Amino acid sequence: MRLIFALLIALEVLAAPALADSIPTAVTTDPPPDKDHPAHFIAFGLPTRGVKINAMMYIPGGAGPFPTVILFHGFPGPENNLDLAQAIRRAGWNVLLLRMRGSWGSAGHFTFSHCLEDAQAAVAWLRDPKTAATQPVDPARIVVMGHSMGGWIAGYTAAHDPDLLGAALISAGDWSGDATNQPFKDVAASIEANMGRSTGLTVLGNTTAAELADELKRKGRSWGLDRYTSALARHPLLMVTAADPLQDYDDAISAAVEAQPGAKVTHVHFDTNHGYNDHRIALAAALINWLATLPGAPH
Repeated sequence: MRLIFALLIALEVLAAPALADSIPTAVTTDPPPDKDHPAHFIAFGLPTRGVKINAMMYIPGGAGPFPTVILFHGFPGPENNLDLAQAIRRAGWNVLLLRMRGSWGSAGHFTFSHCLEDAQAAVAWLRDPKTAATQPVDPARIVVMGHSMGGWIAGYTAAHDPDLLGAALISAGDWSGDATNQPFKDVAASIEANMGRSTGLTVLGNTTAAELADELKRKGRSWGLDRYTSALARHPLLMVTAADPLQDYDDAISAAVEAQPGAKVTHVHFDTNHGYNDHRIALAAALINWLATLPGAPH
């Protein structure tokens, strides 16, 4: 059961009210329009390993350049978290969203390994001087953020990239526990249940549950965020948890990172479900208030 939800779905530790009870203006109010540099978005194909995946970037009003949040989706990703993207954009950040290779119409073949590669490609695109020449992007100010599988992607990416500004993990998925300990048939059945095909979803191309289960059995242990707590401690880290089966795992990761010298961990918990369905404003507030604490954040 835990795997099903895992696939779906100086020290500083703050309780939820410290970030979530103060609702920033960006959550509720549109900023004044900038006629010379209006807020807008771009939709494009982001290059990764010889193909282009579907991407969209929300861009705030103003001349820029702006810092950027990359917001990663879950497995298979029906929750777009566009409300979070819009609120973060109103707070003065670019927000880059992408559909991983082989998912939701993106070219290529979906695997978990490809998700990690696509995340690296997104960071590389933001740092490319050609991007900064055409878009209001500051390549030195990049934050990775994600929900469920996207939280795992954000954590893994941050652990392997010391130059990121920070990382926010929202109910991050556990790719190292049940996936490597359970029998293969149980892992495959859990993945199949979450791919959504039984309800008519066809969003992962020709990927099969057996292929993904095999990948997790072979690589899941090396992907566990518990292996990278010292690397995660190099960044300001926001851990957001819900009352779901991932809470214990995420609490353990948070505590392990907090124990590292010089770590800066903010831990926010909401008494809600994995999708934060009745706490969306509070979730947006926590994210934006945390982003405001980072060096180089817009004000």
